[in-house]
Amino acid sequence: MVDTTGRLLVASPLIGDPNFDRSVILMIEHNAEGALGVVLNNPTRTDVGEMLPAWAPLTARPPVFFLGGPVSPESVICLGQAIGDASADETFHQVVGNLGTIDLNREPDTFPMDLDEVRLFAGYSGWGPSQLESELAMDAWFVVDADPGDALMSSPDELWSFVLARQRGPMAWLANYPIDPSLN
Repeated sequence: MVDTTGRLLVASPLIGDPNFDRSVILMIEHNAEGALGVVLNNPTRTDVGEMLPAWAPLTARPPVFFLGGPVSPESVICLGQAIGDASADETFHQVVGNLGTIDLNREPDTFPMDLDEVRLFAGYSGWGPSQLESELAMDAWFVVDADPGDALMSSPDELWSFVLARQRGPMAWLANYPIDPSLN
């Protein structure tokens, strides 16, 4: 099993699932029981300030909820960028660099560390045991290193191409892959 925790899944043009076309997923957890991540480039039109006003001042641009995936769309996962050492806070689960999940049951000003920015995701992407490994074997996803800034990028519609362009070799060429190759 390849542990994808803290890495990105980038949808290949072969994904075959329109729900994940050009998706970039930050993997939060991956073990023998399954895998869980959030789609970083699927913003909604729902303003964070309408639903969780205390978190609005910390929300990265655009300040809307993102659709993290098709599983449990009524649940919310918060990713936040800590300033300084966040290891003293048991409610901060580090994912990559100083980016981690944050407990939304607490008020933003009650954390022992300072938060730079947050992004809120309605739902998540999940896989059962060996399901993700099967998709990886079918070349549906590229597994690449994540940068903490990927989760907070202000132009999420460009993230798929941006992540692919920073890769080496032929994978970088896919950054310019047309949305509809039949029109080429």
